[in-house]
Amino acid sequence: MQYDLFTGDHSFSSWSLRGWLMLEKFGIPHRTHMVGLYDGTMAEDLADLHPARLVPVMRDSDGVVIFDTLAMAETLAERHPEAGFWPDDPAARALARSITAEMHSGFSALRGECPMQLLHQVQGFEPSRAVIAELERLELLWELAREKHGQSGPWLFGRYSLADVFYAPIAARIAGYGLTVNAVAQDYMDTTLSDTSFRQWRAMGLTKTYDPMPYDMGLPNSVWPGPTAKVAAPTEEGSSENTHCPYSNLPVTHFMETGGRIFGFCNAFCRDKTMADQEAWPKFVAMRDAE
Repeated sequence: MQYDLFTGDHSFSSWSLRGWLMLEKFGIPHRTHMVGLYDGTMAEDLADLHPARLVPVMRDSDGVVIFDTLAMAETLAERHPEAGFWPDDPAARALARSITAEMHSGFSALRGECPMQLLHQVQGFEPSRAVIAELERLELLWELAREKHGQSGPWLFGRYSLADVFYAPIAARIAGYGLTVNAVAQDYMDTTLSDTSFRQWRAMGLTKTYDPMPYDMGLPNSVWPGPTAKVAAPTEEGSSENTHCPYSNLPVTHFMETGGRIFGFCNAFCRDKTMADQEAWPKFVAMRDAE
C-alpha cells in the first residue's frame, strides 16, 4: 500500500515533520504533497481530504483519509507490524506509548513560546518558568527511556521508534532557541539533528524563503547548531561532472559549484536541497565521492 502525505512548510510545521518521519524512517512507500500553510491556500488544498482541516493528512490507496499524527502513527503500526514502529519488549513499548501520548497532548508552554523553526538558532531567548519546567520533564522522560531501554542504540529505546518521531520537533526547538538541557538530553538532541532523514527534511525547507519570516521574535540569530554543511553555490556553468541527476536520473539542467567542482541536477529543487546540506543525500554523496 502506498500513501499520499500532505504536509505544511518544512521549516516551520512540526506536526508535518512527524508525519513525514513516520513514513520515511520506516520505509513506508509514500508521495508527499505540499499544502500552502503559510501561503493562505491550506483550506483549498485540503478540500478533497474532508474532514481533515490541518496538516499533516495521510490518504491511503483506497482513498481512506487519516488525520492527526497519533491516529496516523497507530494506523501505520497496525497495518505494517513488520516495520517495527514500537519497541518489541512489552515494558519498553508501554513506556514508549506513554511518553509519545504525553508529547502529543502536552508541553504547551514549550510549543507556544518556541514555535519550531529550522533555519537558525535564536540568540538571547529567555524561557519562562513554565518552559523550564517542561524541559526538566523532558530530561526525566528521556533519561528514563534511555537508561531502562535505550542501551542498544542511540535513540530513546535503542532503535528508532515512534517515540523518536514525536520528539524530533522538540529536539529542534531546543536547538533552535539555544535552550539549556542536561547532558543526556543534549546528546539525544544532537543525535536527532545529525539523523539523515531529519537533515533531509531541513534541507528541503531551506530551498524556500519567506518575507516576512514566520515567528520572527526580533532577536539576533546565529547558525543552526546541527552538522555544518559544505559550502556550495548555484552556477550557470554547464560543464558538470555528471550528465544525469543523481536523484531522478534525468538529464541535468541546473548546476551547483562546490569545492571547485560542478555538479548538475534535473531541476532547481534538486540542486537547492543539495546545496543546503550535501551530506544529507546519500545518492549525491555516492556520486560526488566515487573514484
